[in-house]
Amino acid sequence: MSQDTEHEDEPEQTTVRKKQRPREKTARRRKEILRAATKVFATKGYHAGTLNDVAELVGMTHAGVLHHFGSKENLLRAVIEYRDSADSSEAHAAYKLDFFKHLVATAKLNAGRPGIVQTYVVLSAEAVTEGNPGTEYFTGRFTGLRRLVAEQIRSLAPADDPLSEAEYQAAASNVIALMDGLQVQWLLDPASVGLVDATVFGINAILAQVQAGGSGRRPLS
Repeated sequence: MSQDTEHEDEPEQTTVRKKQRPREKTARRRKEILRAATKVFATKGYHAGTLNDVAELVGMTHAGVLHHFGSKENLLRAVIEYRDSADSSEAHAAYKLDFFKHLVATAKLNAGRPGIVQTYVVLSAEAVTEGNPGTEYFTGRFTGLRRLVAEQIRSLAPADDPLSEAEYQAAASNVIALMDGLQVQWLLDPASVGLVDATVFGINAILAQVQAGGSGRRPLS
C-alpha cells in the first residue's frame, strides 16, 4: 500500500520541482541584475548609469533587464531596498545602548563593503535633485530614522532631567549626519579617516551630552 502511494505521488512531486526551478532561476537572475545595477549606480550615478550598462555586466539585453524590473526607476528602488535589507531588521530589534552598539557594528560592516557604501552615498546625494525617483524613498527613510534614533536617545536621558523634544530631534539628526558624513570622508580618503573609530567617538560625544540631561553643561550655549 505505501509503495503504491509513493509511486502515485512521484509525478506530482516532479511537477512541483519543475515549477520551482524557473522561479529559482528568476530569483538568481534578479539578484545578479541588482548587484550589477548597484555597481553601475555607485560608479556612474542614477542618471549617467544606463540599463545597457547593467545589461552588459550580466550578459543580458536591455529588454531582458526591463523584463525583470519593468523600468529604470523600479530598478533603482530595488537597488536601494537591496542595500538596506541587511541592516534594517537588526536595528529595529535593538534597544537603548544596544541600538547604538548596532550602529557601530554597521560602521564596521560598511568598512568592508565600500561598494555598497558608495552606492548609498551617490544615490542619497542625487535624491535632492529635481525629479529624481529616489527622493520620496530617502525622504521617508530619513524621517523614519530620525524617529527611531530619537526614541532610543530619549530612553538614555535622565528621567529627572530630560532634554527638550527639539533637542532629542537635533541629537537624532546629528547621529544620522555623523554616520553619513563620515562615510563620504572615508570614501574620499580612507587612509586619513577611520570610519569605525570616528563613528564611536561621535556617538559617544552625542550620548554624553544627552546623559548630562537638560540642565547639563553646553559648551556653545
